[in-house]
Amino acid sequence: MTNLSDLSTAMADAVELAARSVVTVRAARPVSGTVVGDGLVLTPAHLLHADEVPVVTPDGRTLTGVVVGRDPGSDLALLRVDGLNVPALTTGEAGRVGELLLAVGRPPGGMQASLGLNPGRARDGWLHAGAQPFPGVSGGALVNAQGDLVGVLNAGVRRGQLLAVPTARAARVADLLSREGRVPRGYLGLATQPVHFPAAATPDSLEDEGDFPAGPFGAGRFGPGMVRGEGGPWGGRRGPGRGPDHGGHGRPRGPWAREGRPERGGQDRGGMDEELRRFRERFAGGRVGLTVVQVEASSPGQVAGFRVGDVLLALDGEGFTHPAELLSRVRSRAGETVTLRVLRGGEEQDVSVTVGER
Repeated sequence: MTNLSDLSTAMADAVELAARSVVTVRAARPVSGTVVGDGLVLTPAHLLHADEVPVVTPDGRTLTGVVVGRDPGSDLALLRVDGLNVPALTTGEAGRVGELLLAVGRPPGGMQASLGLNPGRARDGWLHAGAQPFPGVSGGALVNAQGDLVGVLNAGVRRGQLLAVPTARAARVADLLSREGRVPRGYLGLATQPVHFPAAATPDSLEDEGDFPAGPFGAGRFGPGMVRGEGGPWGGRRGPGRGPDHGGHGRPRGPWAREGRPERGGQDRGGMDEELRRFRERFAGGRVGLTVVQVEASSPGQVAGFRVGDVLLALDGEGFTHPAELLSRVRSRAGETVTLRVLRGGEEQDVSVTVGER
């Protein structure tokens, strides 16, 4: 068994290795930046209020970083820094639950790190760092015990939590921004609202009993105390610009409107998280599905044959815990083919659909 002295040395070595590829970005407030390629740096987008920003290298040089592009969905911006000459980190995986992770940043005072445990898989496109946030850590590197990059850090997404964009997603964002200056937004063209299957019931039994909603205007219920027609996904009114996917044409009201992406450039979302917590408590136990209430004409959803009254149960084998997940989980997958588990006419079936691009 590795003794504590050896473990401590290994952690210090991993931090030192990672810190060679982490710079200081003097944005609206100083943050970190992670080098991901030759002269390329990823850093939080919401703090970049200009197209050029000073970048301070680990050896103390001050260079100019030019913003190549921004991706609001991941709150990442890509900087091109001529003359950087700083190596990119080797990429790796977060590994098993309970493995050590290190959050490495370079605020103006110098290199800093905090230690955490891998709490589990990424959700909604974010990996929980399991480490304590500190000022200037956003944009820094989340690394494993070998010093391999497993994510780019962001402390501004959820109050008191340090999250990271997983390496695979961060690399894709960097590649798209480098080549095209933008990241396409994926969409299906489906507007949905939640339906709750109590723990003791199944979709089939609810439909047999007439309790399952056959369509957006039929009789039925969404869950205990939730009566059909008490607001729906648009808070009781449509209004201009509110349409399929709750985000392609506007923002709906309710707890499912914004989960899964940093709002207004990654600002803190404590209030929204509290709404989502109450939503999940209300639907605790059982299963949540998403009833299709609108299909956009000529959209990927219509091409794939989705219809009003279909109930979406899972995407690529993973169920939903709240309605925002459908939007957040396809937003970064433009052009990819996904499989949706659908309840239609009392029977479950799999439907493949190619995610569209906006």
